[in-house]
Amino acid sequence: MLGVTVADEMFAAIEKGDVDAVGALYAPDIVVWHNTDGIEQTAEQNLRILRWLVDNLADRSYDEVRRRDYDDGFVQQHVLRFTYNGTRCEIPACIVATTADGRITRIDEYLDSAHISQLVG
Repeated sequence: MLGVTVADEMFAAIEKGDVDAVGALYAPDIVVWHNTDGIEQTAEQNLRILRWLVDNLADRSYDEVRRRDYDDGFVQQHVLRFTYNGTRCEIPACIVATTADGRITRIDEYLDSAHISQLVG
């Protein structure tokens, strides 16, 4: 059940805007990959983007959560809902995470690119 605990902590921290708490859950050599750009990010790069999200996306919530826990991680589908520039938006997503020793070592994030265009134009 370790994956679920780490997942609960990560998504709760993002909802609260606590990027430092998210960073504490990341292994030092974490790799974060997104299907929308195919780029692998370091913890520092990913946390910089999370800080932008926290600063710019109000009323964040993870809804319609479906999660499966595995010995070495978790898979979560959800809809991220938020307000951006006064407009209520949502992005369906799927996260595949690998964990070791209570920390996240890899995240593969699958986002609906049509919904991402709300943020990047």
